[in-house]
Amino acid sequence: MNFDISPFSFFLFFLTGLVAGFVDSIAGGGGLISLPVLLSMGMSPQLALGTNKLQASFGSLSSAATFIRKGTVKLNENMHGIAFTFMGAVMGAWSIQQIQGGFIQDIIPVMLLFVFFYTLFSKNLGTQPGRPKMTKHLFFTLFGLGLGFYDGFFGPGTGSFWTGAMLIVMGMEMTKAAGTTRIMNFTSNIVALSIFIIGGNVFYSAGLCMALGQIIGARTGAGMAIKKGASFIRPIFLTVVFLTILRLIYINYF
Repeated sequence: MNFDISPFSFFLFFLTGLVAGFVDSIAGGGGLISLPVLLSMGMSPQLALGTNKLQASFGSLSSAATFIRKGTVKLNENMHGIAFTFMGAVMGAWSIQQIQGGFIQDIIPVMLLFVFFYTLFSKNLGTQPGRPKMTKHLFFTLFGLGLGFYDGFFGPGTGSFWTGAMLIVMGMEMTKAAGTTRIMNFTSNIVALSIFIIGGNVFYSAGLCMALGQIIGARTGAGMAIKKGASFIRPIFLTVVFLTILRLIYINYF
């Protein structure tokens, strides 16, 4: 950690956390804003990922608390999902340290493309509750393990996958899907953060500076999402998913 961080860098960290927290609380994808900034400061990938998880944990906790406090989601209704997301994230965070994760990168843009086009062409998706395609317990078992593992193992687009799955599979209204996503995101974030702390891969001063911005941005974004509903969330969600796809394609192939 012997690289120079100027006072301006801490202002940039705060501003980045603010924007990432706002976007992430509504549609996911905040990591694609914050992680490049950390890498541009000369951090190793492991240190940047660990620091990113530190600031993201504050943002996801702040936005989840806002959704819970406003009554959009209830914590006790999501305990099954929290438990299986926790287990999945533990397995993913452990696995990424044992094997190479490159093979998984190629399929992620394809999966996000499906979420993007399904949401784009399903005009009423998320505007009102739909009919679930499986039981809630089965959904949280399968997707908690799967997306928890993915977030611990790799990460980009996890929030978009969660929101998309809740809209498509469970027929949730978009505001509730966004709130539930934040709860699951916090669960997998805090697990991955713990692993990075054990490995000594967290730059605390930068991460906490970004976390301050994350808290403000996440609370603001969550509040606007609750107030304005699906008509506000839907275009931001589609934009973030599309930009995530472009970003991942660029990282993987260029």
